[in-house]
Amino acid sequence: MTLPLDFTIPGPPVSQQARRPERIREWRERVRAAANQFWLEASPVAGFVMVTVIYFHDGNPFDVDNIAKPILDALKGMVFGDDNQITDLVCRKRNLNDSLLVASSSEVLNAAIDNGSQFLHIVVEAAPEREVVSWYRTRLLPKAASPR
Repeated sequence: MTLPLDFTIPGPPVSQQARRPERIREWRERVRAAANQFWLEASPVAGFVMVTVIYFHDGNPFDVDNIAKPILDALKGMVFGDDNQITDLVCRKRNLNDSLLVASSSEVLNAAIDNGSQFLHIVVEAAPEREVVSWYRTRLLPKAASPR
């Protein structure tokens, strides 16, 4: 299987700030096991990747900045070789009790949403090549001059 890798993990995540290191270790193992059900490649991808993590919760969510690190650590060495391959990281949290607009959903995501319980949706895909997104304007930057 090649990218994108698209999978879900039921339940709440474990924060990078968890007080007991064994909870983080167990969480990484859960993430790796869930990804392993869909990642059938013998080795990690060689190119740059974009990782999207969305925590669909139903109550008291974690701080979004503490969710990604244990997930990325779990996928390192399996889906991508090293953290330096991650050029883009999107981490969101969404309340399942709110009205949600889900664009470009997958069968995996649809099944998790239909279940109605909190979960994480994780997608690893090839990194967008020259895309820079700005809230205020979008412009194409010229390529840097190559050394002669």
